[in-house]
Formats: sequence, structure tokens, C-alpha cells
Amino acid sequence: MDEICRSLQAWKEPCMREKRWILPEKPPDWVEAALADYPPIHRQILFRRGITSATQAERFLAGSEPEVSDPMLLNGMDRAVRRLAEGIQSRERIVIYGDYDADGVTASALLVEGLEKLGASVKVYFPNRIDEGYGLNREAMKLLAGQGAQLIVSVDCGMRALDEVELANRLGLDVIITDHHHPGASLPPAYAIVNPLQPGDAYPFKSLAGVGLAYKLLMALMDHLGQAPADGGLDLVALGTVADLATLEGENRYLVRQGLRAINATRRPGLLALMETSGHKPGHVDAAAIGFGLGPRINAAGRIESAYRALELLLAHDMASAQPLAEALDAANRKRQALTQLVVERAESKWQDREPPNVLLSADPEFHEGVVGLAAARLAERFHRPAIVGRMGERSTRASARSIEGFHITEALEECGHLLLRFGGHAAAAGMEIPNENLPMLEEKLELLFEERADPSKLDPELQIDAVVSFEDLVGGLLEFQDNLAPFGMGNPMPALCTPEVEVMSKRTVGAGGKHLKLMLKQGGRPFDAIAFRMGDRTGGLPGRIDVVYHLERNHYLGYETLQLNVQDLRPAASLEA
Repeated sequence: MDEICRSLQAWKEPCMREKRWILPEKPPDWVEAALADYPPIHRQILFRRGITSATQAERFLAGSEPEVSDPMLLNGMDRAVRRLAEGIQSRERIVIYGDYDADGVTASALLVEGLEKLGASVKVYFPNRIDEGYGLNREAMKLLAGQGAQLIVSVDCGMRALDEVELANRLGLDVIITDHHHPGASLPPAYAIVNPLQPGDAYPFKSLAGVGLAYKLLMALMDHLGQAPADGGLDLVALGTVADLATLEGENRYLVRQGLRAINATRRPGLLALMETSGHKPGHVDAAAIGFGLGPRINAAGRIESAYRALELLLAHDMASAQPLAEALDAANRKRQALTQLVVERAESKWQDREPPNVLLSADPEFHEGVVGLAAARLAERFHRPAIVGRMGERSTRASARSIEGFHITEALEECGHLLLRFGGHAAAAGMEIPNENLPMLEEKLELLFEERADPSKLDPELQIDAVVSFEDLVGGLLEFQDNLAPFGMGNPMPALCTPEVEVMSKRTVGAGGKHLKLMLKQGGRPFDAIAFRMGDRTGGLPGRIDVVYHLERNHYLGYETLQLNVQDLRPAASLEA
């Protein structure tokens, strides 16, 4: 499709690629027969998720699939458990070394709670994002050794910390690494490494978040010590897994589903205070509430202030101590939002008067290091191209990258290793530090790698549609069926429904600066309220009849519940086959 340009305040926004709508493939006759007990739209949605039999459908909708795998299938787990048990029994000083994001904070809270109940002497260490950066570092190893630490357990970091672990060994520290990031060519010389992505690992599910691995470690340790399995902690697993954008398939879906039940029945003061400040109530928290409400506030601590504040909140024993902590995180989150917008606008201005490259790179001394990853994600979403945003220091730049499907950013950075001081990440996200003088060479090298490796079929953003429906189809059980597909997130998206030839009854912009679009839509005599986030600039040329793709959701306001369409995209009414 042709690129479209829209105005943004006083200057012209760079061109963005319009989404290509992908209509759903009709289930073959044998699938229709196998799922005959379900209404046609339900069959279509199940088929889009790869479900082709009644047994699969029943297990998926009940949330009983798959079985949780034995933690001891993870390479290094037996060795890690035995060393931890020895440390507990000998009253060694154990340090949980966590990443400062929500995944690392929840994993740290989970292990501290669990290990203390087992009698361990344990503390948590988070590196300072600005002063130390991501992961294990040499100064921290020296500091912890000097404080008498004997055993370090990393969570959500450490997979590429070869030099740091070697130094820790020389200082008399044993290091257990639990991490879910991709390993490099060589593994750190740790006492034990627990990571399903390491070579030769037999664990069947490869996408556990850092908090998921911490949970598996705690379960294995309790079993080894003859303790009853932990009945707590799943609330933290759900919070960290969703906030880290881990795929909600397989075991993650099961853990998050159970964890959401725990959150909605929680008595944990920190979570109750966090719900209150983010406008959510127990009993109404779903994955979206974590992704857009609870998770960002936990993340804001490590981005703007200190991850210790988020840890303190999660471990708070009463509401009197939890409430001010939650309010502080809420304030940090508001600051995070404002800083992110400033960085995005400054980064975008680089391509104000020219066509943006295939790999977007923007570094500036004025960028706040805590939000460069969020800004990179916003740019990658807007331009549908890999984006790297960094804060330029005196000698080096610390940056975050976000990529698109079809271009593995961490593998690309492997090819640029000679230009980088350090890096690590996943297919879709990475962090790095680079000498300032190497930035132009990195930009040039990544542009060449993109041209060589990017999957051409993934270069235009696609909007996968689950089912084409009428507004009449939206009542009579569809929402309840959709509830059983949850939790929604990466790998298990909320069904995208498409309705053609919809009449626009009213339209108005809402939100700060009018950045959102509020609509009243009608088809076949049935009206629905709709909200289109970040589409306020589309109100001017919006025609009277549109085709619309949306998520069907509940809207809770002033104690009332109504159905609402969360618009994903819209265009002038036309044949969907065009």
C-alpha cells in the first residue's frame, strides 16, 4: 500500500507504512466437522490459533494445557539446587543479583520470599541503570565480595558476563546464572547456568521469562529439601511475565492464567496498593491491566529512580507502608511517560526532511537512559523498522534496540561485535554499549545486514484478522468465549474482528492534546462505542462509512460495565477483497 503522511503539531511527521489487512483463511471442511459443536465464528477464531480438534479446543479453553514441565529437565538445575541447599544449610550470605526491570524485580522478590522461608540469609542487589548499566559488572562483584557474599544468583541477566563471572570466581564467589536471554558463542564460567536456550538444554518450553525461571528454581529447591510446593509466587510470575512481553503460549499461558487468579484474590499489600493507584480493582485484573497499568509502574522504578523501591513495594507487609511506595511509582510512571514522548519527538526529528533508513539509529546526550528502550519500541512500531535509541555519554553510548519480525536484532549485533563494548538480547530486543566514534559504522553495518537478511515478506506491517463479523454477531456469547481464550498478549493476541460498511455516527478527539479518537459506530441498527488510541490525527479526513478492525472488550466506568470496540485500524469503506 502507498505510504501515508500526516501532520504532527508544527512539522510534518515522517512517512509511515499503512497496515496490510490479512483476511482469515476459512477452516477446511474436516476442521469445521471436528469443531461442529462451536458456533461458526468461534470455529474460525480457534482455527486461527492452530486448533483443529475438539480435544485441543477443550483443553485450550479450559486452560489445562500444557502440563508444567519438570524443572529438573533444565540443564544446570540439579547443580544449582544442590549449591543453594548447601548455602542455606551453612548460612552463607546469598545475593540475588537482579535486572532492574519488572521481570528482574518480580524474580528477585519471588526468590527472596522463598529463600527466607527456607531459612536463607539473602539480600538483593540491583545495578544502577545510569551508573552501572545492565547485568553483572566488575565493580559490583568486588563490592559484594567485600561485603562477605559467598553465593550470587543472577536473575534475568548474566548470560554474557564472561569476564565478570571469571572475576567473581577469583574473588571466591560462586555464581549461579538464571537467565532467558540468548547465550553468546561462549558461556560464562559459572557454578551453574539455568537457561533453556543454552546449547543442549532438554527443557521443552524455551520461552520462560526470568521470573518463570526463578519460579522453576524455587520449586526444584523446595522439592530437593522435602518442602511442600510453594503455594505463593504465581502472582509475581504473572506480573513479571506479562510485563516483560514474554509469549503467552504453552507453559507461560498456564502460569499467567494461574497467576492472574492469584492476583485477583491477592492479599499482598503491594499489589493492592499498585492496583489502587493504577485504577484497577481486585477481580478485574487481566493481562492488559498488567501490561498497561501495573507493569509500567514497576518498570518505572528502575527506569527513573531505583528498582529497590519496586522491590520494597512487592515485599511490603502492610498497606501503610505499601501505599506511599505505590504513589511514588505512579509519579515515576508519569515522569517516564513525559520523558519517553520527548525522546521520541527528538529522535523522529532526525528524519523530518528525509526518508528514514531501514534501521533507525538515534543517539543524543540529552536522552534519558531509562526510556531509550521505550522510545525505540515506539519508533519501531511507527515506522515498522528496527530502531536503536541511546544516550550518548562522554566516551560511549548505552542504547536499546527493538526490531520487527523477520530481522533478528541480536544475531545482527553478533556481526557487529567488533564495534561494540557489550551487548545482549533476543530476536526482537537488545541492549548494547558502543564507543561513540563507532556509531556511524554501526549504522552503516546494520543497514547492510538488513538489506541482506530481512525477510521481504515481513517489511510491510500486517494486521491479521481473526474473523469478519457483523455487529449483531458481537452479542450472544462471543465475549464469554473470548474470555476463555485469555490471557492475551504476545503469541496469543486478542481476536482481531473486522466489520465492513460501518456508519460513523459521531467522532471526537479525547485525551491530552486530542491524541485519541472516540467514535460512535453503527451497523445494521446496532450501535457501539469505540475508542481508537493514538488516532486522534485521523479525525479530519474520516469518511461517514468505514471498514474497521477492532478488539471487543469490556469497559468499566463508574461501576457500570459496557461493551466497547478498541479500534486497531480503520479505512474508508471498500470491498475487503480489494
